[in-house]
Amino acid sequence: MLLVSLGVGGILARMQRVEVELAHRGYPVLVGWGARHELATVLGDDVDRVAVITQANIPWTVDPDRQHVTITIPDSEQAAKRLCVIEDVCSAMASAGITRADAVVVVGGGVVTDVGGFAAAVYHRGIRLVSVATTLLSQVDAAIGGKTGVNLNEGKNLVGSFWQPSAVLCDTATLATLPEDEFRCGIGELAKYHFVRGESFAEASLERLESHPLQFDSAEMELIVAAGVRTKAELVAADEREGGRRVLLNYGHTLAHAIETVGGYGLRHGEAVAIGIAYAAEVAHRLGRIGDDRLAEHYRVLAAYRLSTILPAGLGDDDLLALFARDKKAVQGITLVLDGPNGLEPVVGVDPRILRDCLAVLR
Repeated sequence: MLLVSLGVGGILARMQRVEVELAHRGYPVLVGWGARHELATVLGDDVDRVAVITQANIPWTVDPDRQHVTITIPDSEQAAKRLCVIEDVCSAMASAGITRADAVVVVGGGVVTDVGGFAAAVYHRGIRLVSVATTLLSQVDAAIGGKTGVNLNEGKNLVGSFWQPSAVLCDTATLATLPEDEFRCGIGELAKYHFVRGESFAEASLERLESHPLQFDSAEMELIVAAGVRTKAELVAADEREGGRRVLLNYGHTLAHAIETVGGYGLRHGEAVAIGIAYAAEVAHRLGRIGDDRLAEHYRVLAAYRLSTILPAGLGDDDLLALFARDKKAVQGITLVLDGPNGLEPVVGVDPRILRDCLAVLR
């Protein structure tokens, strides 16, 4: 059972600021209770109008303290992350008179971040973007780094753009309203950071989780979210366009994206990532890149977060493997991010028989 006990208790005073340092500019990520109330400040005095993009199921609103229009996109990923929705959003902004001097504010989780961010990137060839992240997934991952996009029938996130926000607000107060499955979705990305960092991530919280599943208080959530933001910010700063080390953030995502596409997005992204992490560990183990202890460590972390490592029923091996070749990392053939003696790295040319055999382990 999920328990996130969040209360004001001085959290706002401890709000943390993480800078995403890019080659030509940077931007702040504010983490803490009430961070969304900083929206008017981070927008800047030169923005007169705002398009707020959100979903009907988001229980949080924002006040940009200036003229604004609210644009609501469909609630599900399957319905929202489509090119036709981008057209609808841009048409709504044009009808509202939003110009290049104005701004887009996205309020919600990863789906809103992807759709609203992509709309901001292409409307008038790019306008200012601020993200108010309301889910754990968006706070520790989706809202940071500027990757935006939508899905095609042929695969996940195949059409998109890099478009960095001007600021990100991670209000930990919003996490108190998350349904358990949505919270667990973000937990899958946190589990990934254990291996991306090359060391245990938030080890104290992991130890607590092993005895008290999915229980955090407000102070812990602020620290955990800020640690996730710092991890992603470091990789984005070093490799904004995913030409090098940033690809490590895709750990577990090759199978995860295939699961989501074949399964019609019935499984939440972070839960699919957890299965993908277990799969990547099994492939690395079969290749002799990691030993028994390191394989067991993967399952220990995933178990502590109460994440399943079992493939959903009804997903055929052929369908999943076919999508590996359409994954964004597959530039020179099927590419998986795998653990090994030097940590995580992209690996090309894995024997298809191993790829198939390791799927069987997760059934």
